[in-house]
Amino acid sequence: MSNLTAENQQITGADGVSYSYRRYGKPTGIPVVFLQHFRGNLDNWDPALVDAIAAEREIILVDAAGVGGSTGIPRSSVAGMATDVATFIDALGLKRVDLFGFSLGGFVAQEVALRRPYMVRRLVLAGTGPEGGRKMHEFTAEVKEHAYSDSPAGEDLLFLFFADTETSKAKGVEYLGRIFSRTDGRDKEVDLATRDNQAEAISSWGVPDHGRLQRLNAIEQPTLVANGSNDLMVPTSNSHLLAGLIPDSRVTIYPDAGHGFLFQYPSEFAAEVNEFLAA
Repeated sequence: MSNLTAENQQITGADGVSYSYRRYGKPTGIPVVFLQHFRGNLDNWDPALVDAIAAEREIILVDAAGVGGSTGIPRSSVAGMATDVATFIDALGLKRVDLFGFSLGGFVAQEVALRRPYMVRRLVLAGTGPEGGRKMHEFTAEVKEHAYSDSPAGEDLLFLFFADTETSKAKGVEYLGRIFSRTDGRDKEVDLATRDNQAEAISSWGVPDHGRLQRLNAIEQPTLVANGSNDLMVPTSNSHLLAGLIPDSRVTIYPDAGHGFLFQYPSEFAAEVNEFLAA
């Protein structure tokens, strides 16, 4: 099965929200729950990445409340999003999971691990940063132009996710081809209300605060931190910061890559994730 063909499923949480998700892969006892980036839905997960992980693990892709096919109101805080993720996991009857958080999803994954440490076995934090980190409070003007576009297009994703080199951009074009390959049962587009609420959550999370950084010392789960060498959305220095503050962590920086390094190096990163989760 693939993210191009996996069934869209729904489950209602204790909060009354109907969560949209896809679940497939090789059952191993502890599934991997994937938490998506700013303005992303189920279709934005690169099948080259998630299918390679699903070959060795059971994976669950989910839309947060108010995002894509999920009902409810999109949250304007990372704490609220973490509550939704925990509610969704509870609804599935899962006691323990691995979390894979990309970008905004990585903020949420950290918060879930801090609030529900008994629920999370291992963490993968990709293209993300800590609360109160470096240069995260507001995007640059050029990034905002592409990230906040009312009608985002492929060229916006290429600018935001890939480095300004021929090799990286070529990989970006391949990524766009993969995520638009699904024709049946595509997820609902993310609306502008979701964009605005998620943007507020990102800005609040990014307010500089050295005190909030110390919370990371409480994350005891083994953690894989990874990023591209030149992330324009969540500066790469924040990956080093995460790895320095989470006690049991390691960091990998992929060369000639940006925020979407995991889609530029899908096979390589999937292999690293599978090796890490199997340990």
